[in-house]
Amino acid sequence: MNNNDNIGKIDYEASGVSIDAADDLKRQIGGDVSARGLEHCVPLNRTGAFASLVKIGLSKYKNPVFVLKSEEPGSKQLLSIDNGRVEWIARDLINHLINDAIVTGAQPCAVLDTIICGKIDKEILLRLIKEMSRACEDNGCILVGGETSEQPGVLPSGRYILQASVLGIVDEEKIVDGRRIECGDALIALASNGLHTNGYSLVRKLIETRPSIQNETFGGAGFYDTILEPHKSYADAVKMLTGNFFEGVHGMAHITGGGMRDNLIRILHGDDLCAAIDLSAIRAHPIFGVIKRYANVGDEEMLRTFNCGVGVIAVAEGGAAGGIISALNAAGAEAYHIGRVEKGARGVTFKNKIRWD
Repeated sequence: MNNNDNIGKIDYEASGVSIDAADDLKRQIGGDVSARGLEHCVPLNRTGAFASLVKIGLSKYKNPVFVLKSEEPGSKQLLSIDNGRVEWIARDLINHLINDAIVTGAQPCAVLDTIICGKIDKEILLRLIKEMSRACEDNGCILVGGETSEQPGVLPSGRYILQASVLGIVDEEKIVDGRRIECGDALIALASNGLHTNGYSLVRKLIETRPSIQNETFGGAGFYDTILEPHKSYADAVKMLTGNFFEGVHGMAHITGGGMRDNLIRILHGDDLCAAIDLSAIRAHPIFGVIKRYANVGDEEMLRTFNCGVGVIAVAEGGAAGGIISALNAAGAEAYHIGRVEKGARGVTFKNKIRWD
């Protein structure tokens, strides 16, 4: 007699994974993954294939270079899902991802997403995927598929880990990587709309230990509406910079974790070039002053943790900066001068202080 004869059946469903639910989800998302394509990027197969086939329009590129990037929205996704901002975190993920790619001068083409969950909730997953697809289209690219994985035991029900990767393309002679930065260049800030996707571990700690912060309002907007505002996309602004002002734009830095110093130094190639930022010129969103007050931390810690109001820094030829700022503002992208590139040891320096109020 088999010792297992009296033991009840344990199948995949009993272990917490539903293949039927996953198959049903795949059928439903077919219409939400881009099928029509764009001029520069066309999918060649349907959702459900082992891998996505994408035709990239290379004919207009003399020396095409592929640009690859992966991203995840950090602990913000926990707050967003728990507070019903499902679509917001989906757009956060895509906008952050695309911003990282486009500051190299790239045209984003195809995005692959990954969603890991403790339990398949078709309504939540469909909302995530639909919004990621819309966000891709708004950024001039397409969502072509990815992976959805139900992993009970790794994550509890109601918890998600989101990730996405993008394939972009740029002509080699049109790459913007900071190699053309020189002494006298201007530093131009493109304003952020809040925290974007960085600093949320600190924010979550404040909510836990100093819950009265949740009563704060900002121009009529509540605390959660303010801190969970989706990451701003700079696709249109950067397209203008690389299209109309390429010769004058020498570098672009997306200001994410590590703040202005850690991200701007990534595009400084000369050992004798220093980016000098005047903090008194920064237009900090009021949320940063509130966080600073509740956390009781100094300016240095704020500058390392948050973007503090600056989403992208464009490094532009000094003589072209005025025209670039005017064009950006006319197009609705808030931009202003915050400093210049000077001779000195490679790095980023700050002078004066941010006005947190």
